[in-house]
Amino acid sequence: MNKDLTVGSPTKVLWQFCLPMFGSILFQQLYNIADSLVAGKLIGENALAAVGNSFEITLIFLAFSFGCNIGSSVIVSRYFGAKEYDTMKTAISSALVGTVTLCAVLMGAGLLCCRSLLELIHTPAELMADSAEYLDIYTLGLPFLFLYNVATGIFSALGDSRTPFLFLAVSSTANIAVDVLFVAVFGMGVAGVAWATFLCQGVSCVLSLWVVSRRVKAAPAEGKRVWFSWKLLGQIAVVAIPSTLQQTFVSVGNIVIQSVINSFGSSVIAGYAAATKLNNVVISSVSTLGSGISNYASQNVGARKLDRVKAGFGAGVKMLAVICLSFTALYLLAGRPLLLLFMNDPTAEAVSTGVAFFHIVSPFYVLLAFKLSSDGLMRGCGMMGRFMATTLSDMFLRMTLAVVFARMFGVNGTWLAWPVGWCVGSGLSVVFYGTSIARWTEEKTSL
Repeated sequence: MNKDLTVGSPTKVLWQFCLPMFGSILFQQLYNIADSLVAGKLIGENALAAVGNSFEITLIFLAFSFGCNIGSSVIVSRYFGAKEYDTMKTAISSALVGTVTLCAVLMGAGLLCCRSLLELIHTPAELMADSAEYLDIYTLGLPFLFLYNVATGIFSALGDSRTPFLFLAVSSTANIAVDVLFVAVFGMGVAGVAWATFLCQGVSCVLSLWVVSRRVKAAPAEGKRVWFSWKLLGQIAVVAIPSTLQQTFVSVGNIVIQSVINSFGSSVIAGYAAATKLNNVVISSVSTLGSGISNYASQNVGARKLDRVKAGFGAGVKMLAVICLSFTALYLLAGRPLLLLFMNDPTAEAVSTGVAFFHIVSPFYVLLAFKLSSDGLMRGCGMMGRFMATTLSDMFLRMTLAVVFARMFGVNGTWLAWPVGWCVGSGLSVVFYGTSIARWTEEKTSL
């Protein structure tokens, strides 16, 4: 059911809208976690390291799919909030055309360049074959990934965060079962976990597109349907490109960090692979909720209820802080047993690597509550320049300091780059929010 985010208490509205999104991203993370879990438990430490090593490159593709998601979601939200349903429908079909075109280009590039990227990050010889095979199969499934992300963006734009949650709950659970079937029963190795993801994500994509098409057709229409608009695609691109660049810079930075980690050997790679899977649950969860805050802001901008945009900051910080602090407590208290879930015969070095990562990084998760609330509101209001500035400063510091600290303090020094980058990025986000949103809403209100 479509939900109007322009009425009711901002705190209550955000919790009701974002909680299903939080559940959705947890199930989304089960895809990658299941791959690593099955690889580590049923195949071995090298398989876990190969999947984890490949994951940093798959994040580049995820960056582009995220950009398509947030670009279409913010613009569709704006026209939905303004009740301009014909324009909203044109924006949706234009977004799908742009997404299919972009996906085709990335598939070609991915199939040609994945092995070169693996060599670029100094993938150990014993991991190369499995890493390359996993990446090739993952690349073949990019159409499902991209179109599914656009579909979930449209659901979110219409105020419906429950339907994507139901799709992901079923498909992620099925993915675990198919992972085990392909690896334990059919003996397909690392390729088995990749094909399981391909299959389950494909089914989820087709079903979500079918449901969203029915939902869009049910929206009121006044004039003749226009199927494509360069103008609307341009509006989507204005939001999508900075969001894609943000995620791409993060992915490139992670690849640089992965190359640093790879120099410490397979056991460290395996420990980092397990820890970063769990860390990415947090990052992906709060980033998705930040996108929900963008939808909230964009709908209210479309409805010209600009006082609610400012009220969304405090509500967003409280919501994200609760989630961040919960993850901090979980990883500090139960980090070791969670890491062991991924490892069948763990070495002491692999386990200690993951535990050290959690002890250094997780206490600073709460900074993300301030950064992503500010970023979400600025993105929903179309302030993409400020949004990009905070992201670039954060990632540049993390990438640079990871290299420097690794040389100074060894592998544990690498983890110190996360807190430093988050401190600077969060500080800039809050300053930009405080100096721009209030003035912007006042100017818009006076028009």
